[in-house]
Amino acid sequence: MPVGPADSGRRLDVVVGALEEVGSRAEAQRLIEDGRVLVDGAPRAKRHAVREGEVIEVRTREHVPSDLEPEEVPFTVRHRDEDLLVVDKPAGVVTHPSRGHEGGTLVHGLLALAVAGGDDPTRPGIVHRLDRDTSGLLVVARNERTHRRLGRMMRRREIERTYVALVHGPTAPAFSVDRPIARDPRRRTRMAVVPEGREAVTHARRIEEIGRLALLEVRLETGRTHQIRVHMESVGTPVVGDPVYGRREPSLGLDRQFLHAARLAFPHPSGEGVVEVESPLPPDLEAALARAREARGR
Repeated sequence: MPVGPADSGRRLDVVVGALEEVGSRAEAQRLIEDGRVLVDGAPRAKRHAVREGEVIEVRTREHVPSDLEPEEVPFTVRHRDEDLLVVDKPAGVVTHPSRGHEGGTLVHGLLALAVAGGDDPTRPGIVHRLDRDTSGLLVVARNERTHRRLGRMMRRREIERTYVALVHGPTAPAFSVDRPIARDPRRRTRMAVVPEGREAVTHARRIEEIGRLALLEVRLETGRTHQIRVHMESVGTPVVGDPVYGRREPSLGLDRQFLHAARLAFPHPSGEGVVEVESPLPPDLEAALARAREARGR
């Protein structure tokens, strides 16, 4: 593509990252480093300031088909169109294959629904994830173009993700937590608030006060690993039933954290309309909530 006047003087990685077929500055930098971007037939550094009239050639990565085999995995499809799915993942199901979880993942169950997109053949269509024992909604792409657009929307914080959490109280009626998160330097199996970590922002609103517990509506502004669980622990209101970040006390009969991805809302990547999907609390969380309310009334 020839460089026009609007892009003249801009960094090469910025210009390439804005291309539809690339989708992000990070991917542009990877392509530049791999020698897949040429300016007037020659490789250039990512900081190269392009000039009007130069011709940029980009060879995107070839799609590597997944060699995973479909499996029967429990989940519910809440929204379906030719570009994407919104699925409701039950607790106990891992989102995608990883060490120790080579089979039985949500991805294995989705393969029969023609999910696609992304450069990791073990994660076709996956844009974001939920912890194994967190239930609720995920959006999944069905083609490369939609995957790129959803990824860009996620980075721009255009996808609204709302959770329901039961936490140990008391809490303020509404509050936000703005604390960076990274791998815990002392316990590498968990995350923690770390000064040099990545930006992480969580907003919460109290729906109901239940004795010494609080039912919260929680909205993610960023999406770090274990973000809600880490942030709630960091302000002294850990999620009920959380085996890693919670308290060692009775957990209303739960064998997992009381955390559910209850709502997703975002502009459709095609530019037509808005997708808004809700998921009711699953039976185990409804039962735990009933026990909490009953205990309060005693």
